[in-house]
Amino acid sequence: MSLGEARQRHGRSPWNSVRLRGVALQVLLLAVIAALFYALALNTYANMASRHIVSGFGFLWRKSGFEVSFSLIPYTAEDNYVRALMVGFLNTLLVSALGIWLATALGLAIGLMRLSRNWLASRLAAGYIEAVRNVPLLLQLFIWYRLVLTPLPQASSAIILGPAALSNKGLTLPAPQFGPGVWTAWLGLGCALLLTVALSFWGQRRRERTGVKPPVVLLSLLAIIAVPVLFLAAAGWPVTFDYPVRGNFGFSGGMTLVPEFIALLLALSIYTAGFIAEAVRAGIGAVARGQGEAALALGLKPGLAMRLVVLPQALRVIIPPLTSQYLNLTKNSSLAVAIGYPDLVSTGGTILGQTGQAIEVVAIWMVVYLTLSLLTSAFMNWFNARHRLVGR
Repeated sequence: MSLGEARQRHGRSPWNSVRLRGVALQVLLLAVIAALFYALALNTYANMASRHIVSGFGFLWRKSGFEVSFSLIPYTAEDNYVRALMVGFLNTLLVSALGIWLATALGLAIGLMRLSRNWLASRLAAGYIEAVRNVPLLLQLFIWYRLVLTPLPQASSAIILGPAALSNKGLTLPAPQFGPGVWTAWLGLGCALLLTVALSFWGQRRRERTGVKPPVVLLSLLAIIAVPVLFLAAAGWPVTFDYPVRGNFGFSGGMTLVPEFIALLLALSIYTAGFIAEAVRAGIGAVARGQGEAALALGLKPGLAMRLVVLPQALRVIIPPLTSQYLNLTKNSSLAVAIGYPDLVSTGGTILGQTGQAIEVVAIWMVVYLTLSLLTSAFMNWFNARHRLVGR
């Protein structure tokens, strides 16, 4: 056999294919990972059997036997562990959703201040960013809880803020009471959402046809507020408010946002806003300066130039780090256990201590946080795709 024939035969060997070798290595890696998980499962099962620990999720239907300080749904110690976990999940969802909204608004404002030509505003924004980003979140949480909210006056000497009252027991607000016809509000909200979709299509077509951008966002917000109100009015207004009344030992009536919730919400929002502000500054800095100058040359005021020209182009740079900050805020809400706010981790920890079902409780934590993260990422990826630059 000649040297050329040997090289040609060797070149036809399947192991010389880069793609085949890559697939083989991936299969081998998956096999090793599966073997490690199998060994881990066997070891865990053996350890649990030696300690007579029964696995499974049947314990979730037992009576919980503990109270919580804050709940969005009715809950007592007579309810089961499933309802206790639902209370914690809803509390986590509430503080995460409000924290994302507040952090975004505050981060956008601080980021724009950081770029301001006003020396004082720019320096204040820079100081805020450096302070909150370099102080640990847990320490900020303790500052808000121990140094700000705990020293507030007793409920008998609460700070009155119109119909609300602020004390060391929390923020007491009027509580809405819903009558039989309140379902009309949800019907009105559904109609308002359909109307916003129609307004979006109408605004896009009118802009393409005339070049004039109608106030779609303003009209959509007005519809979301006005349409449910009109439906409630047509149903005889089945919504009343229970106002808090001060007594000798505090307030009766109304609803109270506990200090733990307020401290966690403020700490998460203020801390995350520092990182969002830097993302906003970087995104605006990535837009060519000529874009803003061209908008000003066309007669737009600086505020309109920023809102209509610069910020829409900066979103393609802002959105990816913004997604990371939203995910971080949701996961950082688990620090609530440090101050006693009954979130998912706190209620799950109590259940774990009572039942000893560590694997099951940790699995529930993992599934819930993984689901929230994937849903947030999916929404932000969709939002990012809508704002990407499209070549023509």
